[in-house]
Amino acid sequence: MMPSRVVAVYGTLSDLLSVASNKLGIKASCLYNGKGGLIDDIALIRDDDVLYVSEGDPFIDPQNEAKATSDPHGAHTDWLTLNIGGRLFTTTRSTLVSKEPESMLAHMFREKDVWGNKQDEHGAYLIDRSPEYFEPILNYLRHGQLIINEGINIRGVLEEARFFGIEQLAEQLEVAIKNSQPPEDHSPISRKEFVRFLLATPTKSELRCQGLNFSGADLSRLDLRYINFKMANLSRCNLTHANLCCSNLERADLSGANLDGANLQGVKMLCSNAEGASLKGCNFEDPSGLKANLEGANLKGVDMEGSQMTGINLRVATLKNAKLKNCNLRGATLAGTDLENCDLSGCDLQEANLRGSNVKGAIFEEMLTPLHMSQSVR
Repeated sequence: MMPSRVVAVYGTLSDLLSVASNKLGIKASCLYNGKGGLIDDIALIRDDDVLYVSEGDPFIDPQNEAKATSDPHGAHTDWLTLNIGGRLFTTTRSTLVSKEPESMLAHMFREKDVWGNKQDEHGAYLIDRSPEYFEPILNYLRHGQLIINEGINIRGVLEEARFFGIEQLAEQLEVAIKNSQPPEDHSPISRKEFVRFLLATPTKSELRCQGLNFSGADLSRLDLRYINFKMANLSRCNLTHANLCCSNLERADLSGANLDGANLQGVKMLCSNAEGASLKGCNFEDPSGLKANLEGANLKGVDMEGSQMTGINLRVATLKNAKLKNCNLRGATLAGTDLENCDLSGCDLQEANLRGSNVKGAIFEEMLTPLHMSQSVR
């Protein structure tokens, strides 16, 4: 409420301003009449005039000011109340407008009734959003700091920030979410960890290990039947004497791995990469007739000496510089296979299909059965 006093007018305008300063406790410098006219001469003052003094501020009609502050709905006041999902928040219009002037909240409350905001019976503006997620946003608009209490889902606050168009806050929340996530763990799975998985899985159930990283792991002598290793990283793994019967190694990385003495009956190794791997003395031959499939596999420089590979499918595989000494390749499909500089000495190639294969520089010494010309066209 503006203070008021009744004083006698005498002397000069400077005398009157001095009296007003003493009476009102201000440094009066401007004098206005009831209509806002600036008085610069005491002669302009009439009996019973109501005068207004200020410290240099422009004239504000006190009647209009009083009317605005008495409005029960706060339409003209700086203070207003928001009803967010049934919870009341009291704040100032400048808080909602100043910090993020381009946000939805700023556009809603910058001017009266521009958005046609609905109000409840007490004059609070109704907004159908989550109050627990709105509170951190309101505090951010108040002091510019992002503070989220324990138990509040930061992703929920992010969605509210996006809804209200508070872009700077949304960027901060996205960074906070990213920083709160644990870094991706690409470390290889150890033997101990994998054995736990095996013990919890029935023997004939397919354990899904697709795309996992086993690089350098010791998986020797384990029962790995029916496991899906598709696209897994098994490079430099120790798989000696492991049972990989009917396992799926399609597109797996077996480069540099050691599979000596492993059971590979019915294994699927289509397009796998086993470059430089050791597969000495492996068994690919299944008595039931299930054939191992290594079609399109990269077997450059592998050592498969003494392996049993009856009926194996090595169609269009690459076996350049590979060692296949003393292997049983009866009935094997080697059509289109690259056997350049491959050592096939002592192999049994009876009924093997070598049509279209590249045998440049291949060694066929000490063959158990003669290689018939019909088996190869070049």
